[in-house]
Order: sequence, then structure tokens, then C-alpha cells
Amino acid sequence: MHGPDPHQPFPLAGYDRLCFLKNVIQSPQIEVGEYTYYDDFETVANFEKHVRYRFEFTGDTLRIGKFCMIASGVEFIMNGANHLSEAVSAYPFAVFGHGWEHAMAGKNYPTKGDTVIGHDVWIGYRALILPGVTIGNGSIVAAGAVVTRDVPPYSLVGGNPARLIRPRFAPELIALLQALQWWHWPAERITRHVQELTDPPSETALQALLQKYGHAPEDTP
Repeated sequence: MHGPDPHQPFPLAGYDRLCFLKNVIQSPQIEVGEYTYYDDFETVANFEKHVRYRFEFTGDTLRIGKFCMIASGVEFIMNGANHLSEAVSAYPFAVFGHGWEHAMAGKNYPTKGDTVIGHDVWIGYRALILPGVTIGNGSIVAAGAVVTRDVPPYSLVGGNPARLIRPRFAPELIALLQALQWWHWPAERITRHVQELTDPPSETALQALLQKYGHAPEDTP
């Protein structure tokens, strides 16, 4: 056996409140990598409900990488929540029509682009992720954090607004992990090295894996 079936919506037998998220998402504005799981206290159908202000006209996407861990109550705010904060009024007149429908002629609501969650990212209970944020590979977002800006790879962040608590590892180890990109390995290779993946990283071990397998292709969630 080489790990759980990534195409199985509910990988834990008899338990339907944890899912491999890719297999239950329906919105074309949400992209999820294999093995990323979502755990919900009620129903996994809540995930899409927690991707707020998701409107097709904004054209933005929530992109989540592989092997991520997303706790119950995590919320993502998309660009549909934005208003004209630098105009005389932030009120969305055009939405209501009746003579106001042309209020946005020649203008656009502000957008911060896609929200991107890297690979192997753990997002804790009731964290809130704002539009256009990128959370780097291997990062941990503490429960209740409000993430308003990009998070560097392998960082631990928390608070409101979320701030860097500490890097998870030394810079040289982070560089090796970023080069290794184990999340792109085939399942068979992950199975062979699963104990090493649950050990604290060492420069010697990571260098040996890189020498054996080389660098992964360009990293895209």
C-alpha cells in the first residue's frame, strides 16, 4: 500500500466530517491539491460556505496546495468584499440599480488578486485569511489568526493582525525543504520516506534526499 487514495472523499472509514477537500469542491473559483484535508465539526459542505464574497465577476481564485490541513471554522475572504475605500463614499451604489447602476462606469472595484495557500500548510481553528494573501509552503497559522499579509515559507504566525511568531526552522533548512518539495513526490516514494518526513529536519538528511532525488519541478500549488 502507498498511502490513502487521494480520490477518496472521506479517507477515514465511518467518518464523514473530514474530507480530502479536492473531491468535494464544486466551485471553479477554488482549486485544491491532493491529500489536503478539511475537518469540520458539522459537515464538510461548510467549507465552500466559508469562502466568503466569492463572486464570478471578480475573477479571483482561492488556490490551495497539496497536503494542507484546514481546521473547522477557517474563513477565506475573497475580493468580492472590497469597496472603493479611496472614493468619496465606499458605498456600492451600482449594486442596487434604480438609477445608480452606472455609478461604476469606467471604474473597477479594487482587487488584490488570487489567494494562494502553499503546500503542507496548517491553518488552525477559526483563522481568517484576507484577499490576495499568499501563505508560503510549510507554514502554520495559529487558531483565530487574522492573516492580512503574505506569510513566508515555514513560518509560524498568529494574532490579529497575524504577525510572525517565529520561523519553524533555520534558514538553511528552509532552503533545503523548499528545494526538496517532497509534496510533489509520487506516493510510493512518500511511503518509503514517511518516517523521515515525520522526523525533525536535519541538513544531512535533507541533503542526502536532494542528492538522491534532485530538485522537484517548479513549485506551483
